Amino acid sequence: MSDPIRTVLAHSPELMVVRFAFAAGDRGALHSHPHVQSTYVQSGRYRFTQDGRDFEVGPGDAFVIPSGAEHGCLCLEAGQLIDSFTPRRDDFL
Repeated sequence: MSDPIRTVLAHSPELMVVRFAFAAGDRGALHSHPHVQSTYVQSGRYRFTQDGRDFEVGPGDAFVIPSGAEHGCLCLEAGQLIDSFTPRRDDFL
C-alpha cells in the first residue's frame, strides 16, 4: 500500500484539474479543505467516505464534495481519478 501518484494536469487561480493514479489498497486519508471538489472516476473501483457516509464508485461515476466536507477513499481496484478543485489547490503546486 502506498500513496496515490498525483499529477497536476492544468490550473489557473480559479480552477485546477488533477489526476490521481491508485494501486489497489491505496488510501486517500480522511481530510477536508476549503475547495469545492468534483471527482470523476476514469477507471478502477473506490470506496469513498464523505461526512461519515460510505459509498462505492466505478468507471464513469462522478460526484461533488462540498467545501469543508471530510472525505477520503480506499482503492478497491487499481485506476485513476480526475479531480477538479475550485479555487486552485496552491498546496499542490
